[in-house]
Amino acid sequence: MSDLPLRAQMAVALGRTAAKMSRLAGRGDGSVIGGRIGLKLDPELLTRLARDRKLVLVSATNGKTTTTRLITSAMTPLGQIATNAFGANMPTGHVSALAAAPDAKYGVLECDEKYVPLVLRETGANVVALMNLSRDQMDRAAEIWLLAGKWRKALEAAPHSHVIANCDDPLVTWGASTAKSVTWVAAGQHWREDSWSCPECGGPLDREGVDWGCRECSFSRPRPDWILHGERVTAPGGRTYELTGLQLPGRANRSNAVIALAVVSRFGVEPETALPLLAQVKSVAGRYTTVEHEGRTIRLLLSKNPAGWLEAFDVLQPAPGPVALSINAQGPDGRDTSWLWDVDYRILRGRPVWATGERRLDLAARLEAADVDFTLVDDIDQAVMAVPPGHLDVIANYTAFQHIRTRYGRVV
Repeated sequence: MSDLPLRAQMAVALGRTAAKMSRLAGRGDGSVIGGRIGLKLDPELLTRLARDRKLVLVSATNGKTTTTRLITSAMTPLGQIATNAFGANMPTGHVSALAAAPDAKYGVLECDEKYVPLVLRETGANVVALMNLSRDQMDRAAEIWLLAGKWRKALEAAPHSHVIANCDDPLVTWGASTAKSVTWVAAGQHWREDSWSCPECGGPLDREGVDWGCRECSFSRPRPDWILHGERVTAPGGRTYELTGLQLPGRANRSNAVIALAVVSRFGVEPETALPLLAQVKSVAGRYTTVEHEGRTIRLLLSKNPAGWLEAFDVLQPAPGPVALSINAQGPDGRDTSWLWDVDYRILRGRPVWATGERRLDLAARLEAADVDFTLVDDIDQAVMAVPPGHLDVIANYTAFQHIRTRYGRVV
């Protein structure tokens, strides 16, 4: 840090002070305000802090926080890792993460999909991991084909960055295909509702098993280097490894894990070393964690868009286990809740279901249309106390999830 220009050193110091004050005031971890002040004082601070480090950018519509945590855990044999572990995934958060670990030679940064071109340009990241692109709230996220197009331009202009990309997602494949160097990972694609037409020419995409290809042009699934099949992963060279030791549940986290393995292998961390470190991750910023309250074991699941809800349904306790659903529509969530109609809630039939959150009436209308029996409650406490002692799964979108975490004991 001492080799930074004086102005940058002052920006870092004042940013840290602001972050500390934010934490003391109970306003969060301070990473956003600290980075914002740092960039105000020195607009080139991110580039300065990234210099002489080996950096990974991790981006996707779903799973980037978890995958960032997995990669960071697997890279610990290399030494200290700078990372934005709690999801501050815009340049302000990146500045705070790098400033907090001035001696770290490596960094793993979760990056919002919209900011990939900017952050890649300013950091020159060594590796960019791209996992999935699916519909999100339109009032807070760009149209996903536009995002993929911006990825293409950014990667074409970054010939020294190596890309790790999920070749099972056609839109990710298209976004990554201009990169000079790519490792293709068959990480799976459960949500396919945004992948029926070719991003190259607009023609229909045909699927046969795991393979896909355009009926009207040559755009097709690349041959994968890493392959996820069930609870096993095959690495380049053909050796197969078991993923059964993972503590994070569900197929989405197996997809996240194989991406992490492919990333860390670029830095010389082999699967034999990485897998036990992946298995140490039990929860990520509260996701998948359980809390005890009045005899109830509450498991918290975060879902922000249709693809995320599909993955949350995948890890629910077997029917007829109870479920509480909580929906807000604040700024970080997106104000528009019409995306609820893209989620197939019929899978909840036969379960006790409670609906809450600021937009519980919107949720109630959707559940009623899906013929799901539910109870409308004013807040999460009513849902929790209505459940007999035992297990309760809670699925919530972003601000509702953060409220519930705080209510029942903030956990990492």
